[in-house]
Amino acid sequence: MRLARFDGGRLGVVVGEDIADITGLVGGDPQQWPDMTMVRLIRDFDHVRGDIEGALAGLPRKPLAQVRLETPVPWPNKIIAYPVNYHAHGREMQAQYRATNQGFFLKPNSALSGPADPIMLPAVPGREVHHESELAIIIGKECRGVAREDWQDVVFGYACLLDMVVRGREERVFRKAYDTFCPVGPWITTADEVTDPAALDMKLWVNGDLRQSANTRDLVLDIPGMVATASAVMTLYPGDIIATGTPEGVGPVVDGDRIRIVIDQVGEMAVDVVQGNQGMTEVFAQPYVPPIVKQS
Repeated sequence: MRLARFDGGRLGVVVGEDIADITGLVGGDPQQWPDMTMVRLIRDFDHVRGDIEGALAGLPRKPLAQVRLETPVPWPNKIIAYPVNYHAHGREMQAQYRATNQGFFLKPNSALSGPADPIMLPAVPGREVHHESELAIIIGKECRGVAREDWQDVVFGYACLLDMVVRGREERVFRKAYDTFCPVGPWITTADEVTDPAALDMKLWVNGDLRQSANTRDLVLDIPGMVATASAVMTLYPGDIIATGTPEGVGPVVDGDRIRIVIDQVGEMAVDVVQGNQGMTEVFAQPYVPPIVKQS
């Protein structure tokens, strides 16, 4: 099943080129703040899935082209991100560590945006903002201390994710925390729809130019390892998002660019890049020392 948020917090099931509105069926309230409807649906999905499937044929529908898709989980408890989780990306960025010995970092919920939202570049002259294509893993159950072999019991589904970053040597979270720096979408594809998450092709284009192409089989720390590592440290909750890390090919984007990410069996989204006028701080007043040069 493909579950989406659209048109101001409504919930829907994507069926072909249409979206069926399940907001009323699951007790959703588009006016609620914070919007926790998707989190509750994920938590209760095993109990309500049969009701959704039974009612689907009779629910009102709209063409996908006529709705505004929004980020699927706007208020997760946390976004967990694994840095340098592909060897080739580690080599290109001259990083000596990997996710297996570095662990994870957290991105703020306020960085989330959806497939219809532009990425707003901060006004940081002399700095590049880079794209990083990633698979998003959506947690489905409250859990702690999940064993590697039990990872599938707690994964609800998957989505496309872009981890945007101001390139530099300052604190990683600081450079990745800007608003719109974590587009997720276009929907959540439930885990049963993905044949083998350990063998998913992922590609990213900028203005039609292929920049990144990889397969999740190349991850350094695999999906079971990411779930086990995160849950060893902290309790995971329904709706939590794990970003798997990006492969090689990261690069700059500028005002007017369009980024397209495609992950087999999961989905695809294309977002525009727009130059903003906020975001400069004294932290970025100094240039790179020394300059960061990608290695081939």
